[in-house]
Amino acid sequence: MKGIVLFVAVVLVAYGIHYLWVLLPIVSGYGAKHICSSVFIANSSEKYRREDVDTFPMKFATFNINYTDLSVSSSMFGFAQTKAIYRNGLGATLINELTEEEIRNQKFNVEIMSDINQDTIPWPMGDQMDDEVFPSHINKIQLKDAIKDLFIEKDPANLIRTRAVVVLYDGRLISEKYASGFSRKSKFLGWSMTKSIINALIGILVKDKKLNIDESAPVPEWNNSNDPRHSITIKHLLQQQSGLDFKEDYYAKSDVTEMLFLRSDMGAFAASHPLKSKPGSQCYYSSGSTNILSRLIRHTVGENEYHSFPYRRLFSKLGMNSFVMEVDPSGTFVGSSYSWGTARDWARFGLLYLNNGYYNNEQILTEEWIKQSVTLGGVNQYGQHGLHFWLNTGTNNDSHTRKFPNAPADMFCASGFNGQNIFIIPSKKLVIVRFGLTRTPEEEYGANQFLKNVISSINS
Repeated sequence: MKGIVLFVAVVLVAYGIHYLWVLLPIVSGYGAKHICSSVFIANSSEKYRREDVDTFPMKFATFNINYTDLSVSSSMFGFAQTKAIYRNGLGATLINELTEEEIRNQKFNVEIMSDINQDTIPWPMGDQMDDEVFPSHINKIQLKDAIKDLFIEKDPANLIRTRAVVVLYDGRLISEKYASGFSRKSKFLGWSMTKSIINALIGILVKDKKLNIDESAPVPEWNNSNDPRHSITIKHLLQQQSGLDFKEDYYAKSDVTEMLFLRSDMGAFAASHPLKSKPGSQCYYSSGSTNILSRLIRHTVGENEYHSFPYRRLFSKLGMNSFVMEVDPSGTFVGSSYSWGTARDWARFGLLYLNNGYYNNEQILTEEWIKQSVTLGGVNQYGQHGLHFWLNTGTNNDSHTRKFPNAPADMFCASGFNGQNIFIIPSKKLVIVRFGLTRTPEEEYGANQFLKNVISSINS
């Protein structure tokens, strides 16, 4: 009996060591990439950089920041050495498969956002607020209390670490708050909220009549009509119904972690996967689908315009002058995960959707595109997925099955890792942005109650 117990113990230890060994390059890569972005894009303090990577086993990583060549190197216990480099206009890129020299020698037509003093430009294109009287039907004290409550740590074992909140009502910025060490100038990583940026870029190309989302996605790997993946449409990719056999698990070596931290061409890697189910028959959240779309945008726009495209056609038109989208080693925007901007700039993005695609006297996205984006379609049994936006419809419009039952059914949101959110509530004329570092179970930070409190202050 003792022999069996010893054998089982040895097997479990060996499995644990193997598990950690496989994860080390992923963990090290994550750390190098994130610290590189935090230093050279966000200009974060050492305290908050360390807070970002204080999870096991990443807390044991060693980081070397090189301010001369704008890079960060990382290793785990002397092993799994990785390096990320920063390039102006392209963000931080983790070196994988291609050499550092090959990546640094890439030539792209990069759009560098103008360093405009937005303090003298009226909101929303700038940060100058008007002198209008605060709306009388909004309880200002109640609103501030609702926001303040989100910064209070109620459980020492489950810190929510809210870093920023911005609230817009009817297009006006009516309240904002930042944690110590952060301000309205701080740039925040949106993580998967970047997926909703991809929605906007696809919407622009649809408006330009360069893409039809109901047609087969123009992906080189699927061009052959005999390939079963040829039937995957752009809409399938946007609705998370591609049917591709792509595993989204961030706590193991899975397809998504291999794509983000071990591959040079993320879109091509995701597109190489076979089908698991018929396109349109099942709903499965996949960052791979978004990076396929990002590469598809690159092929559609062309090399000469691709790297300036989001800035010319979207960010500059919204006054999102802080914004940075980051590329993979092949030069394609990592549409699934990597974009940075101030909380106000993320709020400006939400305002575009609240206004049905109309902004600063221009119809940037069609009303029809906005409607499609926030409408359930295809197989969507839980009432969650629009076109790269999360919906609050619930199963069969049942409020009890909504993720946020205290919010109206017409609410939709962009959502990112560790509790990043843009909540857009058309019926209440609200855009609510929240950033934090929330690692609680289900990344719960009290969003449902917070939304209830904010809405209640508006209805007062």
